Amino acid sequence: MGKNRKDMRAKQQASASSASKTTAIDIPEEEQWRIIKESGILKQAGASTAAQEAALGGDDEDYEISPLADEVFRALFLAIPMSFMLLLMDILVHYQYGRRPTFLDLRDRLLPGVPIIYVFVFYSNRYKADKRAQAALFWLSCLAGGRLIWLLNRGNWLTVMQQCPPAATAWIFAVVQLNLGPAVLSLVVAGAYTWYKGFTLNI
Repeated sequence: MGKNRKDMRAKQQASASSASKTTAIDIPEEEQWRIIKESGILKQAGASTAAQEAALGGDDEDYEISPLADEVFRALFLAIPMSFMLLLMDILVHYQYGRRPTFLDLRDRLLPGVPIIYVFVFYSNRYKADKRAQAALFWLSCLAGGRLIWLLNRGNWLTVMQQCPPAATAWIFAVVQLNLGPAVLSLVVAGAYTWYKGFTLNI
């Protein structure tokens, strides 16, 4: 008796599972789409997606950066390495003449230099695409490069210590900000000036 009940339950479960399998397979695709459309599941999914996009769009608007703030941060990204370049050149020129720079020497170089560098970087970034700005940067590169080469060959030690770090920083900055063609041309001008005057670049 117990075995019959168990056998009957097993047969009922097997027939129920086979019936569910056959009904899932037997429903045609058109009928499935009709059921999905009538249930409204797709509309609910679309509405929740639109709500999520609206929420994300609201977050983007909250964190939108103003153009001035963007310019300030872009100027910082270039002003910081240029300030360190000025510091490095000052340290190197001190060691070139066997002097160890003190904190006060470096502070006296950086306090007036960093604000000038930042203002210069800010405005050159803003007008970098302008042809007049490119021409000004080209002439700055030629003049700063020529002055640096002349100082290294003919300047006395005190003049070299005072003028080489800003001249080197200005030259590097101008070449970095120039487009490729004018940058290469300015380096050719510096090389031609070095060759014409018979200077060397030995430090």
